[in-house]
Amino acid sequence: MFIRIANFAARWSLVQRFNVVGLVVMILGTVVIGNWVGEQIKSIVINESAATTALYLNSFIVPNLQELSHSKSLTPEHIEILNKQLTETNLGRRVVTVKVWDPSGLILYSNRPSLIGLSFPGASDLELVLQGKVVTGISNLQDDENFEERLIYTRLLEIYIPVRLNGTHQIIAIAEFYQTVDVLEAEIAAAQKQSWLVVITSMAVIYLLLAGFVQRTGNRIKQQETALKNQVMQLTEVLSQNNELNQRVRRATENAATLNERLLHRITVELTNGPAQEINLALSQLGGAIDENNVCRLVNLNSKCNENLPIVQTSLQTAMQEILAITGGLGLPQLEGLTLPETFTRVVRAHELRTGTKVDLSMTGLPDQAPLPIKTIAYRIVQESLNNAYRHAGGSGQNVYVLFSMNELQIEISDQGPGFDISQPVIVEEKRLGLAGMRERVESLGGLFLVESKINEGTKVITRLYLQSDEAVVNA
Repeated sequence: MFIRIANFAARWSLVQRFNVVGLVVMILGTVVIGNWVGEQIKSIVINESAATTALYLNSFIVPNLQELSHSKSLTPEHIEILNKQLTETNLGRRVVTVKVWDPSGLILYSNRPSLIGLSFPGASDLELVLQGKVVTGISNLQDDENFEERLIYTRLLEIYIPVRLNGTHQIIAIAEFYQTVDVLEAEIAAAQKQSWLVVITSMAVIYLLLAGFVQRTGNRIKQQETALKNQVMQLTEVLSQNNELNQRVRRATENAATLNERLLHRITVELTNGPAQEINLALSQLGGAIDENNVCRLVNLNSKCNENLPIVQTSLQTAMQEILAITGGLGLPQLEGLTLPETFTRVVRAHELRTGTKVDLSMTGLPDQAPLPIKTIAYRIVQESLNNAYRHAGGSGQNVYVLFSMNELQIEISDQGPGFDISQPVIVEEKRLGLAGMRERVESLGGLFLVESKINEGTKVITRLYLQSDEAVVNA
């Protein structure tokens, strides 16, 4: 049952929850405050009434009790005066019972003669009055001393006042009065009714004001929440579009890199199959012409024959070497069938065979598969960085360290060469990829490219490439 109520309440709005909880709190607060105010009013009315009665009765009873300071009883004259005042005055007629106690708990006088001479020691109220206090309250007449009052009444206002010796603080007796509570209870009920009305009205006004304020605030929050949701939806849509555009740009960049490599491969093939073959053919034909030219010079010593043929041969050989160098730098091995570790091994071993130098290769955590654009750029970065290490550092301390972690491929190529000041501009070599070209290629795929170098402390090239789980497939 409780779970069902909790589930039902969970569907309420914030304003509905506040209204229900606030109503419960207001009702409880009204009950608590109303009861407390009612009790305070009851206490005040009783005390005020008792104080008025005590003041009046004290003015005519106390003077007739002064002889108790030296006597254990009242004279007949004082008893007659007390009886007359209790029967002939308006306030005296409202008094049901009067008792005069001595400090030991013996009744010395009462308007009910049957009580005179009786003793009720140990009453707690008498002990308080002997300390100089006035004790008041509505009694249910359950004490032993109230056996006569119980025959007629169920509740009476009970008042105890100390009787002092004139001019001193000495308490010589205790006067006790019982008064009907009909009028008093009517006054208390009227006062409590007014207090309840004020409390209920005040709490209702406070609740309505708070409920209205919370309702307006809730409406404003709801409007802002709706506006915020709309903005979030718009931002989500924009982010989705941006992500899609980013994927498109990435795919386009990867395609461009792949197409660029294919173009370079095609140029290499064309140069090798076209001009290179023609030059080889020319060189082979030129060899025969040079042999004939040598024979001519032996037969005709004074004839120059074709003395420029060796120069032509040298030029063609130089051109052939240049073409082979260019095609060697442009072309890449077939990387599609290679794993990522095999790609790094291939480029390092090719550099070692070409330069005759040693390269330390270390690979940690590499996956077997990676997109072709990633392998292509990784191959180019290592190739060009090692070429730079060979040209500028003589291949000293060449090291390649590759680490894959958290979807990131980190490549570090370092040497122990002379280094350079990275704050100075680097001269671009047109026929080589160069630092600027490497940076452009890496950053085109969203990677990071750094160069660290100091004079006489070597150089380190750092590249970070990100492998996405949803890699784009480059079209052939």
